[in-house]
Amino acid sequence: MDNLIDRLAWQRLKNHYQLINPQHIKDWFANDPKRFERFSIAWENLLFDYSKNRITDETIELLCQLANECGLKNKIDALFAGSPVNTTENRPAMHMALRDPNSPFAEVKAARAKLSAFVDKIHRDEWVGATGKPIRHIINIGIGGSHLGPFMTTQALKKFAIPSLQCHFISNIDSDHLQEVFRKIDPETSLFIVSSKSFSTSETLMNANTARQWLQAKLNLTDVSSHFVAITADEMKAKKFGIDERNVFPVWDWVGGRYSIWSSIGLPLALMIGMENFSEFLAGAHAMDVHFQTQPFAQNIPVLMGLLGIWYINFFDAEHHAIIPYSHHLNYFRNYIQQSDMESNGKTTDLNGNALHYRTGPIIIGEQGCEGQHSVHQLFHQGSHFVPIDFILVAENDEEEFDHQDMLVASGLSQASALMRGKTYEQAYTELQKLGLAPEEIQNLAQHKVIPGNKPNNVLFFEKLTPKSLGSLIAIYEHKIFVQGAIWNINSFDQWGVELGKQLLPNILFDLQNASTGIEHDASTLGLINFYKQTQKFDLAQTEVPAETVPE
Repeated sequence: MDNLIDRLAWQRLKNHYQLINPQHIKDWFANDPKRFERFSIAWENLLFDYSKNRITDETIELLCQLANECGLKNKIDALFAGSPVNTTENRPAMHMALRDPNSPFAEVKAARAKLSAFVDKIHRDEWVGATGKPIRHIINIGIGGSHLGPFMTTQALKKFAIPSLQCHFISNIDSDHLQEVFRKIDPETSLFIVSSKSFSTSETLMNANTARQWLQAKLNLTDVSSHFVAITADEMKAKKFGIDERNVFPVWDWVGGRYSIWSSIGLPLALMIGMENFSEFLAGAHAMDVHFQTQPFAQNIPVLMGLLGIWYINFFDAEHHAIIPYSHHLNYFRNYIQQSDMESNGKTTDLNGNALHYRTGPIIIGEQGCEGQHSVHQLFHQGSHFVPIDFILVAENDEEEFDHQDMLVASGLSQASALMRGKTYEQAYTELQKLGLAPEEIQNLAQHKVIPGNKPNNVLFFEKLTPKSLGSLIAIYEHKIFVQGAIWNINSFDQWGVELGKQLLPNILFDLQNASTGIEHDASTLGLINFYKQTQKFDLAQTEVPAETVPE
């Protein structure tokens, strides 16, 4: 049976939803003192609490039945076996092999050794720039997965950073962004990492060319090759750019960009925290791989998170999912998962090419915890939108000078509880009575203070934020996304929508940079092109069009 909505478990879940929907989570807690024990999982240094969800034992049973009917176990096995789960490109998705200490791929071990040797040279000041000075600034030039992974992880693990190095990131082709970075770095001690799987990404190549020109001008040298390394699957293009093949680190077709932090794309992180910590980062992800592969669905953290998401997206009509970290260092984690989830499961066609008749993939939103409490949480509490939430909390903080951790954790726990509990009219009325207000005023104001509650949320509570726990956290979400794609019967590993913009860009750029417009455009795009030209002092003689962007 190919049609998901015709499956027996799906139909039973529809009927079950009708029974569950009017009920309130707080009543289940009141009637069941062991609810937390039944709906929480302790794993290594993580406590996963999913008790504040709109579920009963029967819900979990039916969701697991749906997973079984969809062949989830076989699909997980196929993923880890290296089957071509990326069906439209006939490729496996073997990013798990990058963090497996017993990886069967010799090329993975060779790449790790090369990475380790390079990191060691930088840390020992044995790699020097064109003027003989050791490297002190690492500048990653990439976009998408080649940027978001290294950027998020280096921010998250700042406490583990090598003091002598500073890490910077260039992903935006807005020249203001480049100038901000250039003002912060010393050209003599800067190393640029050009990260592009295809080595043809227009934004990355433009930024890399600009960085090279800037460096040549600042150093008054033509040969600045000692300031550049590349991470790519196309070594020849990197060599053509001018990077010595010895300074090219591999990434492979079977590694998707949004899953590439475990590969050489993680070089900025390895440089910043050292290979020992980078190995711990990989070990944390591998430990979660083993959990995901071996645990029964009802005790499997990524599977449960994926199934709960399907429960809300397809039966409660939730369009959004919020990720709220109560950790300054995880400030960019939501951005990272936003790409992973929305680029993976934003699909309208199943594996057989049929149009889908159910929603796939949530819109990922969120904000750092305490800041969100005073901004976006108002909508979560009283808005008409139904937004399931993941709260990410960290118990320990190494900061000894200021003791804020108790209040930080209390803030997160109070929000999770308040979203579940809500506040009734009677509770609001009683609170206002104690203030001595007039009855008429109380009646009116109490209506505005009603908070419905019954808003589901998960809490992922880590003992400490370390390279290993961060690796585990990322892997949880990777596998959750796979679970949902497997049940929706979609390909979570292609991104043809992203490719369309890349196809259209060269022609538009060509017309922006030339006096005449020779390519057919829709009226809106043509009007906007003409407006841009009118705002520029257009001089065709001064315009140089990169060869890669000239339309065929």
